[in-house]
Amino acid sequence: MQLEEREKLEQEIRALSKQGDLAGAVERALEGYGQEIMRLMASVLHDYERSRDAFSLFSENLLRGLSGFRWESSFRTWAYRLARNACYQVMHAPAGREQPMTTSRLPDEAIKMRSETRPWQRTSVKERFRALRESLDPQERMLLLLRVDQRLSWDEVARVMSEGEEELTDAALKRKAAALRQQFQRIKSHLRSLAEEEGLISPDADDSPTHA
Repeated sequence: MQLEEREKLEQEIRALSKQGDLAGAVERALEGYGQEIMRLMASVLHDYERSRDAFSLFSENLLRGLSGFRWESSFRTWAYRLARNACYQVMHAPAGREQPMTTSRLPDEAIKMRSETRPWQRTSVKERFRALRESLDPQERMLLLLRVDQRLSWDEVARVMSEGEEELTDAALKRKAAALRQQFQRIKSHLRSLAEEEGLISPDADDSPTHA
């Protein structure tokens, strides 16, 4: 989605919300951001059913929480935070959670289940780099996805990755962003080492499994 399109979408969601049409605002948000949110969840959870469950939980929390959203960040940033929390809830939830009411609205076409072929047997170098990323733990994958794939700013990443419900002060936000930036660099170094071990890049090459 281009920047102009995203800005228009943000304005539409906010206008509907200010008019008191929370259901309409959520519907528009899911139309605009649903597929990218679902792709994020599928990449983090690596499980079709859990991704669907996480998206349903995200949709429910979106509707419940929108009236209290203070618009101190973009709607997209707040939505990604809800998506992150939904992923972690599902990862730690006991089996057998009841199917939420929003299941029929899930963007199934956004989920592409990857081959069961072992990662190192894939012929595409790009796929092998992706497999390296998928070997990371969910929180590390989330950080890479937000920064590299979704191109969120470091302040936006810090808001998404923050714990608890309290809004961050400017100083706390900067500290969180700086810590995540350092973690990101450590992840890049780790992935580079793995790529060298697998022969994907040479020790003196500029290539890396991540950029940003």
